[in-house]
Amino acid sequence: MATVLPTDLAAHKLTSVVVRVPATTANMGPGFDTIGMALDIWTEIAVEIVAPLQGDALNVLRVTLTNEGEGATELPKDETNLVIVGLKAAFKAAGEEMPRHVKVHCKNRIPFARGLGSSSAGIVGGIIAGLALSGMRLPVQGKEELLQLIEGHPDNVAPAIYGGLQLGIFADNRWYSSRVQIPDGLQCVVFIPDSTGPTSVARAILPPNVSRQDAVFNIGRTAIFVNAFRSGNLDELRFATQDMLHQPQRGAAQYPHLEPLINAALGAGAHGCFLSGAGPTVLAITSGRAGDIFTQQLAERQENKVANAMRETAAAMGVPGCVFITNPDHRGAFIVRAEPRYSDRSVARYEGDIADL
Repeated sequence: MATVLPTDLAAHKLTSVVVRVPATTANMGPGFDTIGMALDIWTEIAVEIVAPLQGDALNVLRVTLTNEGEGATELPKDETNLVIVGLKAAFKAAGEEMPRHVKVHCKNRIPFARGLGSSSAGIVGGIIAGLALSGMRLPVQGKEELLQLIEGHPDNVAPAIYGGLQLGIFADNRWYSSRVQIPDGLQCVVFIPDSTGPTSVARAILPPNVSRQDAVFNIGRTAIFVNAFRSGNLDELRFATQDMLHQPQRGAAQYPHLEPLINAALGAGAHGCFLSGAGPTVLAITSGRAGDIFTQQLAERQENKVANAMRETAAAMGVPGCVFITNPDHRGAFIVRAEPRYSDRSVARYEGDIADL
């Protein structure tokens, strides 16, 4: 799959663009570095090409970046910010010189460093904004530059771009993704601790090798996980969200709340529960007894029971945090508005290589 901007945008290049990118949950159950899903929690990124300030040299890059919302005080405000990294890479890959004077404002609703894809949202938002402002379809020679950004984040990046539940693999020196249908009525109960969990720290905990027994454990559950979504038999997720490759290690070393919250969620009626991304967020999958949740009696729905069970368990353990009840997002990143105005159809989607952004 891919997001492509048509060449006719070059005839009327944009001066500003606003992009929305969803949160993502990755490492879903046994799908370590492979399975991710977009969530209805959003970051909005506004990028504007501005006139130089008085006294500014025309050939000097000046990027003004402001943040509000989640992580506003922690996120960098210079060119190391992942939005700027993605923006610059998109211009370079499109064969265009990046404008010298740019203003960027990020409204962050995705919790920062909690395992909900805030980093991938920044990269994806910067890339899409950069491609829109460059006014060009990404040429073949530009794929490698963006692939370097995407590599290492396929289970976050693919659902952030395309929405839905995505499977990602690396083959023939490129990333591929494939969408899996999400059953109607599925909801996600998300417990988000106040503490952060940097991915680099969480990854350093993991051993360099795994046993054959653990590999077989995860392979079997990954197959059942995908089949449960395709068939709608979500009760299978109780076992199909189990993992041996990263959850036991991270739970023991970093997140003592993980196993108790999983047990609490399952006990309250969740179909499955797992560590979201590299943590510390824990996500439970729920639904009603049948059909559309919005046509069901409240007593038939499980999300509030699961949310209360997770909240109470965390409180009993002295783990401060909050609970979100949200839905999967099926759309993925999109352009909210741009100047000059143009049709939303300027973003086309098709099946194929994840590198063909």
